[in-house]
Amino acid sequence: MRGDLIRVLSTIEEKANELKLDGYEPDVVLLGKKAYEFIREQLNEEFGDEEEVFELSGLKIRVVEELEGDAVVADSKNLGLGPGGAKRFKVVL
Repeated sequence: MRGDLIRVLSTIEEKANELKLDGYEPDVVLLGKKAYEFIREQLNEEFGDEEEVFELSGLKIRVVEELEGDAVVADSKNLGLGPGGAKRFKVVL
């Protein structure tokens, strides 16, 4: 479903741009297990592979099971140093 894949990639880029405007340098996408599987399925369907996904929109992927169907675009150097540095969004409803 190309539309779902485009929606997710657009949201990742939008959140990364928001972080850049706030002075951060986003470098990672934290994905819940459900969100990762959804994105992987969409990419494999689109490109006909059965590959793992390690990067989206130039950002490294890390799977964090506790996020479930959500994702977080983050500046890994600023996580935990106070407010900001990350933007969360829903991937799978």
